[in-house]
Amino acid sequence: MLAYDIRGSGPGLILLPGIGGSAADTWEPLTTGLAATHTVVLADLPGPDHGGPASGPLRAEALADQVAATARDAGLRDFVIAGTSLGAAVAVKVAARHPDRVRGLFTLCGFARPRTALWLSLEMWAALHARRDGRLSAFVTSLAFSEDRLAGLTPDAARRLTARLVPFAPGTVRQIALALSTDLRADLPSITAPTLVVAATADRFVAPEHSVELAEGIPGARLAAVSGGHAATYEEPERTLELLTGFLHDLRRDRSPDSAPLVLRQPGPRLPPAVRQPRNPHRR
Repeated sequence: MLAYDIRGSGPGLILLPGIGGSAADTWEPLTTGLAATHTVVLADLPGPDHGGPASGPLRAEALADQVAATARDAGLRDFVIAGTSLGAAVAVKVAARHPDRVRGLFTLCGFARPRTALWLSLEMWAALHARRDGRLSAFVTSLAFSEDRLAGLTPDAARRLTARLVPFAPGTVRQIALALSTDLRADLPSITAPTLVVAATADRFVAPEHSVELAEGIPGARLAAVSGGHAATYEEPERTLELLTGFLHDLRRDRSPDSAPLVLRQPGPRLPPAVRQPRNPHRR
C-alpha cells in the first residue's frame, strides 16, 4: 500500500505524481477545487532508494496493485484515476489491471514508453542525481517549464519552484528506473474506462507525441491540450482543472440512464501541427 492523504468527500478520485514529487505538492493548485466534489486520495509513488526490502526495483504490475489496495484502504470501491508524467503511466497500468474498479482515466503529460528524447533526459537525470550534482536543479527546471514561463522568471526563482516539485527525493532513482523500463503499448487496447489524455503543447520533457500515442492506443480515448510545459498543474492550473472537472462531470452524467454519450467539451489549444492527431478523436 502507498502513503496517501485524503481531502474532501464524494466519488473517489486518485491523484498520482510524477518522478520525485509528492502528490500533495504536484496537485496542490487543483486540490481545493477537486475536493469540493470528490474524495481526493493523494497517493505517493514508493521510496526510499536504499535500505530494506522496499529498495528493490519497482514493477509496474505490483505498483498498480498497490494503488488499487490504497484506494480500498481509503474506502473507495471504485474511482477515477488521474496521473501526471510517470504517475500517468502508472494510472494506465491500474486501468488495465483493475477495469472493474476504474471508472475513468485521466493522463496529463503521460507516456506509454519513453521515446528517445525522453529516454535520454531520464538517463541524464539519473546520472546527475547519482552524483548529487548541483546542476540537477537547472537541468530539471529547463525540462519542467516552457520557454515562455522561464522567460518571466529569474534563474533563482525557477530553481526554487522546481525544488518543490522534484528535489533529491527518496525514491527518485527507483522511479527513474521504472520510467526507463516502461512499455505499456500492449496494455492500451485492453483499457475500457473512458479516458481523457491531456498533452502540454510546450512540454520539453514528455513531448506531446507521447500523449498522441496514448490516445491512439486506448479505445475511445479523447485527446486535449493545455498550453505551457511539463509542470502543467503549476503553469496552467486553471485550464488543467477545467479539463479534469469537466471530465469528472461528464463521467457522472454518462452513468445516468438517460444520459447522452460522453463528449469532450472545450478542446482548448491545438497541438503543434507536427503532432499527428489520433485516428479516432472524440469517438467511443
